[in-house]
Amino acid sequence: MMKENILKSIKKLDRWIEENGWAGFDPYDVKSLPWVLKLSELGNQNKLYEIFRELTFEIFYTFPEMSRKLFQVNPRINAKAMALFARAYLELFQLTEQQEYLKKSSYCLNWLLDNKSETTAGIGWGYPFDWQSDKLIPGCTANGIVTTAGGDAFWNWYRHNNNREYLAICEQICNFLSNLPIARISNTQLCFSYTPLFQNYVHNLNLFVAEFLIKIGLEVNNLDWIELGTKATNYSLANQLPSGAFDYNGPPEKPKNYIDNYHTGFVLRMLHSIWQLTKKEEIYHSLKKCYDHYIKNLFEKETIPKLLPERKYRIDIHSCAESINCLSELSDTFQSGLSISHNVANWTINNLQDEKGYFYYGILKSRFTQRTFTSKISYMRWGQAWMLKALSSLLKSA
Repeated sequence: MMKENILKSIKKLDRWIEENGWAGFDPYDVKSLPWVLKLSELGNQNKLYEIFRELTFEIFYTFPEMSRKLFQVNPRINAKAMALFARAYLELFQLTEQQEYLKKSSYCLNWLLDNKSETTAGIGWGYPFDWQSDKLIPGCTANGIVTTAGGDAFWNWYRHNNNREYLAICEQICNFLSNLPIARISNTQLCFSYTPLFQNYVHNLNLFVAEFLIKIGLEVNNLDWIELGTKATNYSLANQLPSGAFDYNGPPEKPKNYIDNYHTGFVLRMLHSIWQLTKKEEIYHSLKKCYDHYIKNLFEKETIPKLLPERKYRIDIHSCAESINCLSELSDTFQSGLSISHNVANWTINNLQDEKGYFYYGILKSRFTQRTFTSKISYMRWGQAWMLKALSSLLKSA
């Protein structure tokens, strides 16, 4: 895919973001309604409620804008989106030297500083809506995923201008991350929790936290952070599947048997970064094995991202964006992935980018009728922020 086409797509998307502001809908906002959260809880316990829950979600997917209007769900600014925008616009400035991109990145960074979540230690951010995990997570509860995304934005500004104020913010982020609940599996393994509220075992989250702690720990010579990150990495490596894939969660939780496209991309990017930071041979072997599984099983004709190895639909904008992002970032190590990244970007722009500039949610398949349809709603965090980040990464690698 030529740079001119990538730039054209970026400019259309950037124009749409500017015209529509930073607030937007999210796939999970309508699911934060109290009665939907209760239905989700009951659906985990009862087969009849599970069917009703899936039917409700199908209505939300089929009529996304109508559902939000009916239940008065309004667009909101999402800290994860602002973190991704901050990183993407900085990268675009570095590539194009257009001051407008730098101003937008700075604005997003300042928004993050002005809208931190309440924490008992350090700095963190969360989602602006309630969401259901094993337990209910109240809106704006700081979590490791959103916080490491914010950390990535401040880290890249520090690398851009060597302003140690940004490094100090990264250290405060590490203070939050290192105080998340930790399951100490053995003397050499541990697993970080997603939120401060309870312990769980999620590989992509565990590696996001591990990577950030190791990276900042090396920069400021904090051996405790490096040790925590190393032990967290050891836990995920020890639980890699024989195929090379990583299940969504790890022991002692019951396996979900859920190996999807975008979470695999997250794992790959973190393993790649940790390997580059540490140069440990066992990390490279794990990375290579996961990468081979990813390329072989999670794309159709090296072009269309599949949701799961055995399931094509939904063709999700999140999968499209992360596969472009992941394969671009890994291209200095796995050069063959860059052509797939271009294929995915070309297909996504041709099939999921609206003439107005934003990207659709994706192509879905009804569980009840088995018919496919395109969901054209715009999700700010899930789609637009990730695609801007993905296309900036691709432009950098092109």
